[in-house]
Amino acid sequence: MNGTPDGSAQTLLVYRRVMNLAGFLTQAATRHCERAGLIEAGEVWSWRRIDGAASALARALADKGVAKGDRVLLHSKNCAAMFVAMFAIFRLGAVLVPTNFRLTPDEVVYMVDRTRATALLVHGDFLEHVEAVLAATDCVKTVGRIAGGGFGDLDVDAVVRGAPAAFADADVAYDDPVWFFFTSGTTGRPKAAVLTHGQMAFVITNHLCDLMPGTTEEDVSLVVAPLSHGAGIHQLTQVARGAVTVLPAGGRMDPAEIWELVERHGVTNMFTVPTIVKLLCGHPAVDAHDHSSLRYVIYAGAPMYREDQKHALGKLGPVLVQYFGLGEVTGCITVLPPRLHEAEDGPDTRIGTCGYPRTGVEISIQDDDGNRLGANETGEICVAGPSVFAGYFENPEANAKAFRDGWFRTGDLGHVDREGFLYITGRTSDMYISGGSNIYPREIEEKILAHPAVSEVAVLGVPDPVWGEVGLAVCVPVPGEVIDGPALLAWLGEKIPRYKLPKAVVVWGELPKSAYGKVPKRLVRDRLEERGELPVAAAEKSA
Repeated sequence: MNGTPDGSAQTLLVYRRVMNLAGFLTQAATRHCERAGLIEAGEVWSWRRIDGAASALARALADKGVAKGDRVLLHSKNCAAMFVAMFAIFRLGAVLVPTNFRLTPDEVVYMVDRTRATALLVHGDFLEHVEAVLAATDCVKTVGRIAGGGFGDLDVDAVVRGAPAAFADADVAYDDPVWFFFTSGTTGRPKAAVLTHGQMAFVITNHLCDLMPGTTEEDVSLVVAPLSHGAGIHQLTQVARGAVTVLPAGGRMDPAEIWELVERHGVTNMFTVPTIVKLLCGHPAVDAHDHSSLRYVIYAGAPMYREDQKHALGKLGPVLVQYFGLGEVTGCITVLPPRLHEAEDGPDTRIGTCGYPRTGVEISIQDDDGNRLGANETGEICVAGPSVFAGYFENPEANAKAFRDGWFRTGDLGHVDREGFLYITGRTSDMYISGGSNIYPREIEEKILAHPAVSEVAVLGVPDPVWGEVGLAVCVPVPGEVIDGPALLAWLGEKIPRYKLPKAVVVWGELPKSAYGKVPKRLVRDRLEERGELPVAAAEKSA
């Protein structure tokens, strides 16, 4: 989306050719040849082999009619063939449309229909997804199967494990789409954010600069999250530097396996989310294996609660790296490096910050009218810079809402302090108004998690006949502990102003999580309604 600050159109006068993202793989194969580039279940793939496999798959897809600009939907569990397929799609100049393999068939149908994907590459476990797509759409021309299965007209595993081929990277320009990054759909249906070759080259460079400086071919990265989203972006950075990628054999997140792999391969970095960091650091295997090789444990997707952060630092040492960013900005807004992760609270500790702006990225905190707010004033977090996406695919209405005066509106609320450190208060949709006062759940959740009996918590606003809305705290106890609601509120009442105090506490065995390990408030609200624990649901039932 090109334009001048006053919103008028701007015509590019030059053709901005850039490197195809598959060029990172070509460079790694040229420089490192027979060095290991990928390890899965003990099988070692050299850089030369990965590059040849990507070219062979690109050739096979081209023979099926897939061309530059076509969308290719990739629905697979993490595996070597999926890793190779990403680069084959890039090499063609086609557009990668990755999905989380936990999505339902109907959700995948929506994504195919929305993007008009002409090819599907699907893991063998998901025949029903293929059948649903073919029954509901007519845009798909070829179907490839990964890891077995009796469907499709292309055996991806046979191609990538067969003879290598030569296939030149397609010529691409800065604004040519390379990846459709579907949003999580916190409001309405998910939208396809268009990421381009030029934008992604900046993001990869920035990740290496700000998140894991000094990464080289001597590094080893372990995949602990789906390659379809943030972990896939992370692995592009590893390929760019020739670092080894290790894929767990089980296809699922097993903490015991993760820590064994860290020790066996001397893993130096991994990308994850706060809930997974908490799970890994709370598992006995963290104390049973040597993890001193770790330099960067990168977490994103949501800020980590302070109590979880301190526990992780106690287990792993100064290796945590936090970054904040949405799919629309490819995770590239702020960074909090290891040296700024304090293990203990002190007078100068910046509790709750997600860091300072990434290199080349500008942050503006704005009110509802787009006016820029000052330090410590809460408003919407808006972003500008080369990491910002090119807009939502064929969705002008969403684009009009997402951009204002050239700023991308994240939908997150927060403030910056006088030194420029950003603090996220929550989503605009999470804030509630009680008695005329704006309440930001994040602050309350941080306080509740300091209670020794609470393991997880989600606070959300629910209807109230007197105050309009009041807080409801959904808590999960630490194993072996019991949460007494009134006692917890009495304890909390000494730590926050009375108007911020939740009115009630609900205790569950676990909080609902998205496919990426987050705890969306909409899922919590849906479950409250299903259980009859949401006041509005109770009122509707009695009406």
